[in-house]
Amino acid sequence: MSRILITGGGGFIGGHLAKTYIDRGHEVVVADIKPLDQWYQKFEKAENHCIDMGSREQCFQLTEGCDEVYNLACNMGGMGFIESNKSLCMLSVLINTNMLEAAKHFGVSKYFYSSSACVYPDYKQFDADVIALKEEDAYPAMPENGYGWEKLFSERLCKNFEEDFGFISKVYRFHNVYGPYGTWDGGREKAPAAMCRKVIECMDSGKHEMEIWGDGEQTRSFMYIDDCITGIDKLMASYVTDPLNLGRSELVTINGLLSIVEEIAGIKVKRNYNLNAPQGVRGRNSDNALIKEKLGWAPEIDLKVGMEKTFHWIKEQYDRRKMGEIVVN
Repeated sequence: MSRILITGGGGFIGGHLAKTYIDRGHEVVVADIKPLDQWYQKFEKAENHCIDMGSREQCFQLTEGCDEVYNLACNMGGMGFIESNKSLCMLSVLINTNMLEAAKHFGVSKYFYSSSACVYPDYKQFDADVIALKEEDAYPAMPENGYGWEKLFSERLCKNFEEDFGFISKVYRFHNVYGPYGTWDGGREKAPAAMCRKVIECMDSGKHEMEIWGDGEQTRSFMYIDDCITGIDKLMASYVTDPLNLGRSELVTINGLLSIVEEIAGIKVKRNYNLNAPQGVRGRNSDNALIKEKLGWAPEIDLKVGMEKTFHWIKEQYDRRKMGEIVVN
């Protein structure tokens, strides 16, 4: 049994990761800046802390005695949030800086940092029919302003700790993770959850039309949460220390994503395109050649399968909220 610290554990990926290690019998410490009643998943068997990991003192306090650290804490959200909060996103660099120092100080044996596909240069993502992004494409650097720069800097910091102190860390560049127990309303949600919620609102109101940010022909790849957890498992059991992509290579347009949700819901909606809304890059996809070479595996859960599970979970939350229950959204 290991003592495992998961920062950002009140959020989407962190909550699923905490459940995985609790189910395996580990001693799990979960930390998140959000109040406990705003965590997506809370576990009685975990040691839960509502705490700001931007504080060096608190990072050291929680890391002492831990064997493994999974640092997923950051200030982020969907494209609307990222484009409007660049400074807030950049300040997350304090979290990884403090956590790396604490982990090195206490001799943590395994350290994981969650990076993002936002580290890749915009100039490689101007076309919807995008060439899948390889890990080597991150340099020469020109990442997404704010959030992308913070992630790339933190990646470099992990590598510098390895070079200077022999401290081993593992880094994944997540490509659009989705699934149940994640943000689905309020402005920080990502495209899959937003699409599900908007279609559910159409069903509820009887007004079958919705706004699409952009022309709907932007392309992305989306990875279901179970693949994300499996990928973290495989990376942590490997000898790989350089950053790897973690994402599906199944490219889909935003219009195509909506068509999948329409099929699940059993309705058709009129699409009103807002060309002035935040859209992000024109196209982004994950090249999985390196993860297959290094780990002998790549994310495999079909988009329609994952979206159906996600839709029904969000529909349940939506209906509960409508009936007056307090739900985390």
